[in-house]
Amino acid sequence: MIVSIMDGCTACGACEAINPEVFHVDTIAHVDKSHIEGNEQDCIDAALICPVNAIWVEDI
Repeated sequence: MIVSIMDGCTACGACEAINPEVFHVDTIAHVDKSHIEGNEQDCIDAALICPVNAIWVEDI
C-alpha cells in the first residue's frame, strides 16, 4: 500500500489522531512508510476522514 500526502493539507491532525504510528503532523502531515504494514485500515480511515481529501491511498 502506498500512502501519500497531497497538496492542500491543512495540518488539522485528524490523520494523526486516527493513527499516530503512521501519520505525524507539523506544518503538514507526514507519512512514516515503515509503519503502514499492519495499519492499512487506519490509513484508509484517515483518508476518508481528511476534511480536504489530502491523503492518497493506493493499494498495490
